[in-house]
Amino acid sequence: MVRTLGVAVVGFGWMGRVHTQAYARVPHHFPHVPIRPELVTVADEVPGRAEEAAARYGFATAARDWREVAADPRVRAVSIAAPNFLHREIGTAMAEAGKHIWIEKPVGLTAEDARAVSDAVAKAGVQGTVGFNYRCAPAVAAARELIASGEIGTVTHVRIRLFSDYAADPQGALTWRYERKRGGSGVLGDLASHGVDLARFLLGEIAALAADTAVFLPERARPTGATAGHARAVGGESGAVENEDYVSCLLRFVSGARGVLEACRVSVGEQNNYGFEVHGTKGAVFWDFRRMGELGVSRGTAYQDQPVSTLYVGPGHGEYAAFQPGAANSMGYDDLKVIEAHNFLRSIADNASYGATLLDAVHSAAALDAMSRSAELGTWVSPT
Repeated sequence: MVRTLGVAVVGFGWMGRVHTQAYARVPHHFPHVPIRPELVTVADEVPGRAEEAAARYGFATAARDWREVAADPRVRAVSIAAPNFLHREIGTAMAEAGKHIWIEKPVGLTAEDARAVSDAVAKAGVQGTVGFNYRCAPAVAAARELIASGEIGTVTHVRIRLFSDYAADPQGALTWRYERKRGGSGVLGDLASHGVDLARFLLGEIAALAADTAVFLPERARPTGATAGHARAVGGESGAVENEDYVSCLLRFVSGARGVLEACRVSVGEQNNYGFEVHGTKGAVFWDFRRMGELGVSRGTAYQDQPVSTLYVGPGHGEYAAFQPGAANSMGYDDLKVIEAHNFLRSIADNASYGATLLDAVHSAAALDAMSRSAELGTWVSPT
C-alpha cells in the first residue's frame, strides 16, 4: 500500500531546488517505494524566495522562519539545505519534533555539531540521511564491489582529488561560506568532506592523518544584498577570507593502506574535477566524476605493463537500472540526488538506514576536525 508523506525543504538556494526536484522524480524512477512525497511547505529567510519556490514547484505553503516547519503537523520529513551554521539548530529541532531529516553535509561546523544532530535523530527514533551524493554513483558502487571482492588484490594506496574553480574569481562575494562563524571550515567542509566519505566508503576507517591547508585569495568583497550559490560582488567593502581554499592530506587507514586526499576551491581551469584512483597488489580502479558512467579497471596476473580497460556501468551496478536500460547511457549529478531521496524515503518506510547516515557525517566531520588540528600542529593526528 502506497502512502503519502508530507515533506518540507528548509533553505531554497540551489541545493534546496535539487532536493525538491529529487522528491518529484522518485516515483518515476522508483515506482515500488511505498511512500510518495507530498510537498507541504518551503522555508527561506530571504524575502520572496520561499513564495517563488512554492509557486514554481507546487508547495502548499511558504514560510520565512524554519520554526514554522518544525511546528507544522503536516510535515513528517524535512530537507535541510540551509547554511552550515544553521545545521545543528535546525537538525536537532526537527528531530526533536519527530521529523525525519535529509540534511546536507557537513552537518554543522564541527564534529560536535554533527554528533549533536546524530544523537537527536537516534533519541527521537527518526531516520536521518546525509547528502554524500558521490557515493551514489553506480560506478562508485561498482568500484566498491571490485575492491571488496579482492579483484585488485589487497589495497595499497588511494588518491582522491576534488578540484574546482567555483571560488577562483577574486570578485567572488564574501558570503557565509568564507566565514568561520557561519561557514566553519572552507574547502574542508565543502569538498574534502565528500573525499573523506568516499575514502571510508571504499577503504574503511581512517586511523591517522597529516594535513596542510592554505588560503590563496585572502580578501573578498562583501555582498550588498541576498546571494545564492557563488555570486560575484563588485564595489563592496573588502573583508578577510577566514577559512581554507586548499587542503592536502596524507591518510593511514586501519587496513594498513595509505592515501592522499587533495581538495581546492580556487583551481583555475578545473571544473568539478573529482575522482579517485585505488591501487592494489593485483590491479587498480579509476573514476572521474566528469565521466561518471565509466570505471577504469586493471586486473589480471601481468602486474607489470598490465592494461587498463574501461567498464561502462549498466543495470547491474548500483541504482543504474532505475534510470537507464543499458550500459553507457549517461547519468547526471541530479540523478545522484534522486538516489539519495529514494534512500531517505526507503529508510522511513522500512525503519532502517539506507545510504549515508548521520554516523557517516560524524566520522567525516571528525576527520575534517583532525585535518584542521594537524595543519595547525604540523603533525599526524587521529580522527577518533
